[in-house]
Amino acid sequence: MSDPIFSVAGKVALVTGAAAGLGREMALALAENGAMVAQLDCDPCPGLGADTLSLQADVTDKTAIAAAVAQTVSRFGRLDILVANAGVSDPNPALLHETTDDDWHRVIDINLHGTFLTCRAALPQMLLQQAGKIITVASMWGLAAPAGLFPRPAYAASKGAIVNLTRELALHYAAHNIQVNALCPGFFRTATRPRSAEAAAQMAAYTPMGRIANAAEIRGSLLYLASSASDFVTGTTVVVDGGVLAR
Repeated sequence: MSDPIFSVAGKVALVTGAAAGLGREMALALAENGAMVAQLDCDPCPGLGADTLSLQADVTDKTAIAAAVAQTVSRFGRLDILVANAGVSDPNPALLHETTDDDWHRVIDINLHGTFLTCRAALPQMLLQQAGKIITVASMWGLAAPAGLFPRPAYAASKGAIVNLTRELALHYAAHNIQVNALCPGFFRTATRPRSAEAAAQMAAYTPMGRIANAAEIRGSLLYLASSASDFVTGTTVVVDGGVLAR
């Protein structure tokens, strides 16, 4: 009999930003590998099957996020895995002195404040269970600055903050059997990104492996952090970037 160390069968997961992009891919990976998945987004989420719950909410709305966690627990009885994925990049990439207040606050509110609200809502249930996996979704640009390729000051600031928040949460909750780790993707191809052939060529050239990752290539790292394979791993970053940060 094979070792089910990477199994998420029977686990309950909540994935934010699950309507599209990598969030959609991560929700699919969990559902297809046996987890019961609550998928949340400000846009409607496509169906995943019988053992799923689709929730429409804004991650910056603390009341809506608390209600989403409560609905998940009410439907499935517990919450084993949280994937705090919802996020955006700078709407109008620019140097900091040219960045507007609105653009800055939009990115920080969704990426950082949304992660805070989502984790805060999920943690009481995980403490009650004395078990849980929290996977924050940061970026390789949470560990290095993207200005060498393009300026994204708000995105870089928010993702760097998520990496360090992840470390802090890991220390706070390690004794409660709750592992908190950050998934840090590099350049991935999804339905909406890259937005142009020129951008795709730049990203591929910047990546030592010489290509952009397919969306499905996030699945293995996600399942590792969501499963018992990572039970002694907390406070770390799993970088999936084709070698960019090895430079």
